[in-house]
Amino acid sequence: MNAGVAQYRAQQAGDATAIVTRHAELVRRIAHHLAARLPSSVELEDLIQAGMIGLIEAARNFQPDQGATFETYASIRIRGAMIDAIRAGDWVPRSVHRRYREVVAATRAIEQRTGRAATAQEIAAALGMSVDEYHQILQDAARGQLLSLDEFADEHDGEPRLEEADTATPARRFEQSAFREALSEAIDKLPEREKLVLSLYYEQELNLREIGAILEVSESRVCQIHGQAMLRLRARLTDWRGELDED
Repeated sequence: MNAGVAQYRAQQAGDATAIVTRHAELVRRIAHHLAARLPSSVELEDLIQAGMIGLIEAARNFQPDQGATFETYASIRIRGAMIDAIRAGDWVPRSVHRRYREVVAATRAIEQRTGRAATAQEIAAALGMSVDEYHQILQDAARGQLLSLDEFADEHDGEPRLEEADTATPARRFEQSAFREALSEAIDKLPEREKLVLSLYYEQELNLREIGAILEVSESRVCQIHGQAMLRLRARLTDWRGELDED
């Protein structure tokens, strides 16, 4: 091997190692944020391990001329690696997915008929179940990673990879832009309490316990509010996703 090539590769490896060391705290911060919404069976250390792999890939592939900072780029890679690890261990039975789709369909039907936000009582009644059973479905769905706004957007757009931004066709870029505009509009029309919870959770990156302290409600109540908000978004954007046609 040419000595100059060997020296260049060694320098690259050293730079990558330094970047990983410098941003290890970013991995831990993202892992803690994700862990706050996951069941206790998911180990924090497993998330951190997956995130470190994502960070290493980011260090190897980052291109500063793409217009994003390394931390922004790495955050996407880290979160994506953690979500991939969670998906690989998906334990959610098909019945949970099926029941959740039934709730989405009922919510959509009620809101189209009444022109306003459906209540938990209305949705439960339409499905012939108690309100407690309805909330249990939301809880099961949350544990199965069905209620994450990040996941919701990724299911439509695919994992956002900055290095591929220039390869998207004009039609694809238009579709992505239109979807995100529709998502933003749907969020803006949520009840104020649900909109506030989403803002605190996704924009301010507070965990459920911290949001509960602000709203002076229990952590489980915040989880219910978050779940209800995600349910409405899925019901209102079903046309984009074809969710009700799934098996």
